[in-house]
Amino acid sequence: MAINVAEITSILKQEISNFERSASVSEVGTVIEVGDGIARVYGLGGAMAGELLEFENGTMGQVFNLEEESIGAVIFGDYLKIKEGDTVKATGRLLEVPVGDAVIGRVVNPLGQPIDGGPAIPSTEVRKMDIVAPGIAARQPVTEPLQTGIKAIDSMIPIGRGQRELIIGDRKTGKTAIAIDAIINQKGKGVKCFYVAVGQKESTVAAIVEVLRANGAMEYTTVVVASASDPAPLQYIAPYAGTAMAEYFMWKGEATLCVYDDLTKQAAAYRQLSLLLRRPPGREAYPGDVFYLHSRLLERAVKLSAENGGGSLTALPIIETQEGEVSAYIPTNVISITDGQIYLEPDLFFAGVRPAVNVGISVSRVGGNAQTKAMKKIAGSLKLDLAAYRELEAFAQLGTELDKATQRQLDRGARLVELLKQPQFKPLPVEQEVMAIYAGTQGYLDDVPVNRVQEFQNGLLQYVDASHAGLREALAAKKELNGEIEGMLKQALNDFKSSVWKK
Repeated sequence: MAINVAEITSILKQEISNFERSASVSEVGTVIEVGDGIARVYGLGGAMAGELLEFENGTMGQVFNLEEESIGAVIFGDYLKIKEGDTVKATGRLLEVPVGDAVIGRVVNPLGQPIDGGPAIPSTEVRKMDIVAPGIAARQPVTEPLQTGIKAIDSMIPIGRGQRELIIGDRKTGKTAIAIDAIINQKGKGVKCFYVAVGQKESTVAAIVEVLRANGAMEYTTVVVASASDPAPLQYIAPYAGTAMAEYFMWKGEATLCVYDDLTKQAAAYRQLSLLLRRPPGREAYPGDVFYLHSRLLERAVKLSAENGGGSLTALPIIETQEGEVSAYIPTNVISITDGQIYLEPDLFFAGVRPAVNVGISVSRVGGNAQTKAMKKIAGSLKLDLAAYRELEAFAQLGTELDKATQRQLDRGARLVELLKQPQFKPLPVEQEVMAIYAGTQGYLDDVPVNRVQEFQNGLLQYVDASHAGLREALAAKKELNGEIEGMLKQALNDFKSSVWKK
């Protein structure tokens, strides 16, 4: 049989032209609908879920929905510049963010682009935003404390490096203040901090950055901002961007701290995207995978095993409740993912107890493992004294006559509540916290008027620094309250009360 060369050539040409056409269909698509941060794209037959897309004007997006005729994509940037008929290219990559020393001390958007007026951040090294969290074998138990500098938290609701501790409460109860205090307190401790602001006013974020700068905390802090005026897709990815930046340092064996302020607004942004892309709504109109949204973020908080470098990522997610409704959908989701919660109560806040921590329902599931020996020794009686005070307080309000023992407990409880008050942005070193709490639990404040407890504490700490400097150094070095150090502390307290304190 004779071979017709012309026929074979024409078939090959036809196959090649068809091949090029099919390749272009799978790699380039067309925008058929755009608005509110999302786009529907026709074509892109080979696109993968979560793949990064590039629109005609250079704006980036991500594949969200894979449908029969089209794909649903979210747009990271100004969606108003994208119009129907624009071409879209698949990149074959997943969403990435620049990481490394260059991001430290900067204010950036969730894509790692600076918004502080400084120079561009070189993206020499990037990390995937959304990764699978390290497994159990790659982790070790949380044992090292992460001091917040807040007496009420370090003593009764301790946070360890690698822990996830939820800060929850109504708006304007001091949730952000606790997180900022924790960041300020990491000065000189080698902890890289990442503050992720989701859905907040830009003026609020600017004020926080100024506070951090004034306290010298911006030297080791990165602020990731997706403000209330930013599109929902940027608010959705912001916490993942902050976590990816922190993980770079964690895998190098360093300790990191991530604050997500707040995840309620991230969930609302995710709900907006999901409803626009016609994903089925569930409870409170949230999509069915809203639990996964937060679990895959918070599971990345970890204390790595020694074989993996021993680095840690501590997460402080913030959740805003409505009228103290802790049993709502998003609060219960995040409570079940985290290792404890710090609950801030409006009644306490307005009564002047700040930080307004409700010790009754606040808990740390790591507990004493994340405390120094000295703090562990004195904190046990503190929690019991406060619990007894809260119980007796209700009886005392009835105006009944109380026996002397009950009155003593009430008096001590009132002084402990006063002692645990702390001004904003003034975290204390742990050895000073131990000295102050020891004075309260051992009865040294029992004859001090309630309105002078703070004055007594400040005077005591100044006196120890001036006249008993060796005590503070020993407590900071040993981190335990052995017989010798406790004897020195008692001596300092007695000397202060007898010679310096004016009743």
